[in-house]
Amino acid sequence: MAIQQDYSIAQIEDLVDALGHDEHARFERLFDISSTIGSLVPPDAMVPWIEKQFGSVDATREQKIIKITNKVTLEGVLFNWLRSSRPMWHHEIDLDKELDGGMHDALADPYNGTPEDLFGRVRGKYCVTASNIAKFDGFHGLVVFNEKHPLKFTREMVHDYIDTGGRWGDLAHASDPEAKYYMLLWNCLWRAGASLVHGHAQVIMGREMHYAAVEHLRRSAAVYQAHERHNYFTDFYLAHQSVGCAFEKEGTKVIANLTPKKENEVILLAPYVTSSLKDRIYEVLACYRDRMGISSFNLVIYAPPWSETSESWEGFPVVVRIVDRGDPSSRTADFGAMELYAASVVSSDPFAVARTLREALEA
Repeated sequence: MAIQQDYSIAQIEDLVDALGHDEHARFERLFDISSTIGSLVPPDAMVPWIEKQFGSVDATREQKIIKITNKVTLEGVLFNWLRSSRPMWHHEIDLDKELDGGMHDALADPYNGTPEDLFGRVRGKYCVTASNIAKFDGFHGLVVFNEKHPLKFTREMVHDYIDTGGRWGDLAHASDPEAKYYMLLWNCLWRAGASLVHGHAQVIMGREMHYAAVEHLRRSAAVYQAHERHNYFTDFYLAHQSVGCAFEKEGTKVIANLTPKKENEVILLAPYVTSSLKDRIYEVLACYRDRMGISSFNLVIYAPPWSETSESWEGFPVVVRIVDRGDPSSRTADFGAMELYAASVVSSDPFAVARTLREALEA
């Protein structure tokens, strides 16, 4: 289905109802969708403030809320665009000033300011690895970018960061063949959990079992395969494509997630870490930065283990998840009790995300 300019998440139920039999059946295998109306009666004294904050009183009196649950992974989200207009406390920030303002930059000289792994450092064209001094796991490194500004990345730099992380993984796995579960993580700025402004990613290589969220996904996909006789990742992509929230470019599947962790989440799927996948990662990040005004994000790359395991990884692709973490100048956190213990609450529209991605990646 082609993406239409007037489609929004508020129309998802009608879009799904209009699908053909096979597409409708596939979508309903994966997702549960419902909607409700949240109503309120504001006092007259609030009217001026509501009109200033939300545009009109009528927009708040009856609010359509869409609830979508991925029935396979049990990831769930509540969409209400009105929440994007909530009052937020902001303070101005200047990244260039912070980077040049005399603050101690622990990554400015990684060869003297960071430890190295027992197998040494991996040097890329635009980065170098270090051993993380406070580790998540036995093998936990940093990919320190030569360019300290975390948003001044190019296509070639992103390729190099990913390749350098992979070479670090090769050395970690060679050092301990039982360490076979690899992930690359990029937390950009403090909203995304980064303690340092200087651009960097993290790489980890675990033993015994993949990290819990990845193992949960593997098990969920295996159960789906056993019950439905369909590959979960293929159906996940096709379900999104059927409502205009996914497309493919040069062998990489690009998905505006219908059950995002937080705002504007994008999922990429590829059979392995291809040049196309690295290009799509760069293009999504550039779209975030240049078209959507997103400066703080989380990115993760995970894949099947690097050697044989007792558990089956058949049909499991390389998965990339990228999510907007909000305005770095805002004091309000984007994760609360709902996100931690219930379901994500999101104001961004996957249909708008999909349109922007298509425009950017097909430009």
